Amino acid sequence: MGLKHYPVFLDLKDRPVLVVGAGKVALRKARGLLEAGARVTVVAPEWESEFEDLALRLVKRRFRASDLAGAFLVFAATDDRLTNHRIGIAAKGRGVFANIADSAEECGFIVPARVHRGEVQIAISTGGESPRLSAELRKKLEEVL
Repeated sequence: MGLKHYPVFLDLKDRPVLVVGAGKVALRKARGLLEAGARVTVVAPEWESEFEDLALRLVKRRFRASDLAGAFLVFAATDDRLTNHRIGIAAKGRGVFANIADSAEECGFIVPARVHRGEVQIAISTGGESPRLSAELRKKLEEVL
């Protein structure tokens, strides 16, 4: 069996990235995207207060398919399965790669566990099959580095 995913490191500097949802998972995703230099827009009817301290655009409403216009990537991280599914379908229809937080099968890409020390960055993935194993390997690598 071949690779399920093709590993890449994306240059997101100044690229528009959409995050739908504003809970703890979305917050973690948004922070990582901002670290990578992405221009992040978060769409959600309400959000965790920590979002207000980040350099991103907050849009207070529910997702609309038109939110995908110009997006390089989209992260669906709401607590609503149907909304996340709709985001995945809309993104696929527009040719936008989507990460669907609650459904590895619907993802156009997955986000690996990462270790970052100086100029070294290591990505660890189990293809979405075992996030716990990825996290354990990440911790071990952090100890080694």
